[in-house]
Amino acid sequence: MKRERLQQDVLKWGKWLIILVFFLLLGQLAAYLEPIWLIGKTLLLPLVVACVIAYLLHPIIEKLATYGLSRGLATALLFLLFIATIVLILMIGIPVFIRQVHDAIDVLPEQLASIKETIFTYQKQLSGLPDPIQVHVEEWTEKVETFAAKSLDQLEQIILTAIQSIMVWVVVPFIVFYLLKDYTLVQRVGFYITPRKWREKVLLYIRDVDKTFGSYIRGQLLVALCVGVISTITFWVLGVPYPVILGLFVGATDLIPYFGAIISAVPAIGVALLDSTSLAIYVAISLFIIQQVEGNILSPLIVGRTVHLHPVLIIFALLIGVEVAGVIGLLVAVPVTAIMKVTLMHIRQYLKGEVEYD
Repeated sequence: MKRERLQQDVLKWGKWLIILVFFLLLGQLAAYLEPIWLIGKTLLLPLVVACVIAYLLHPIIEKLATYGLSRGLATALLFLLFIATIVLILMIGIPVFIRQVHDAIDVLPEQLASIKETIFTYQKQLSGLPDPIQVHVEEWTEKVETFAAKSLDQLEQIILTAIQSIMVWVVVPFIVFYLLKDYTLVQRVGFYITPRKWREKVLLYIRDVDKTFGSYIRGQLLVALCVGVISTITFWVLGVPYPVILGLFVGATDLIPYFGAIISAVPAIGVALLDSTSLAIYVAISLFIIQQVEGNILSPLIVGRTVHLHPVLIIFALLIGVEVAGVIGLLVAVPVTAIMKVTLMHIRQYLKGEVEYD
């Protein structure tokens, strides 16, 4: 008995030793593998994006299939509608977006001078505050400036990377089409390459992740789209400069819980303030009303409480996300935390032998 136990321990620690040696060798070879990693990274991102789009559109295919349409026909119709929507957005939205960017660039020097003058006045007023308060305010200002600069750098890097790999991104719609069309085949392949003893556990885990992650992502994207459209129309009616740019920004930052409303309000109110104080007040009131509609009507109706995370945990996740990956970290913090929660729950159930199968 003791001999068998000793053999099991030797095999167990031997396995971990082999894994450790493997990663040490991988670290030594990292410099030689860097060109392969760069190529792989360029190809991996479009593939991941295609998988995410296919994942988000998959429920629509399933719904169409219930009406008697074949999976191929349903995929073709949805694919054509998806492409037509993108083309329409590009044809109508891009010219307006470019025109507003050009307008912003034309008046940028004058607005920067006005901002510098405001900052100078602000600094003069700060000099009259007590030293401890003045030090804290200056530290907060520096942190906001650092965060803004880091966010702009990230945005610029993302745009440059997307432009440089434009030919790679062309294949994304085709990958989406075949993933949707052959979803059953992909599912079957994934099932067969999974070890038999893990299949039921993996299926249960994937189902729970889909229930939490999928519902949250689809709902949040729809809510963000509604908020972006409402904000764009509101800015246009109020006469705020660059309504499309600001509306898109408000919609994008709505994906960030709690802090998104504050982040989106800063540029919108700032741009309006450069025009007039009264316009800035109207913008602030409008954004407040939009956030109330989003928080009390749209989100409960569309998203509900799909992630089941405590607000304190969400705030900590956002703080960690922004520290690790900046703006991108803010966007993915909540979904990643939700997946980690499901993962930990399944590990706990597995260790306690509480996993149940339908």
